[in-house]
Amino acid sequence: MANIKSAKKRILVIETKTLQNKMIKSKVKTLIKKVEAAVAAGDKALATECLKESVISLDKAASKGIYHKKNAARKVSQLTKAVNSLA
Repeated sequence: MANIKSAKKRILVIETKTLQNKMIKSKVKTLIKKVEAAVAAGDKALATECLKESVISLDKAASKGIYHKKNAARKVSQLTKAVNSLA
């Protein structure tokens, strides 16, 4: 355990940020699952609606550094490709 006051504060701050990052990652994963479920069900309207939400949340997560920029771009591309294949 840290003895220095600033190190103790850093531990608290890191715990808080870790929880926030976990919440955002969980939300993104849930939105991705919604898109995949809509694609599996063949519901184009619901899939496009969920795709918009998931793209927005992925871009926000990437801008905050929670996901790497290219990782987020790859996920968006895969989801878009899946939704467009419904035609």
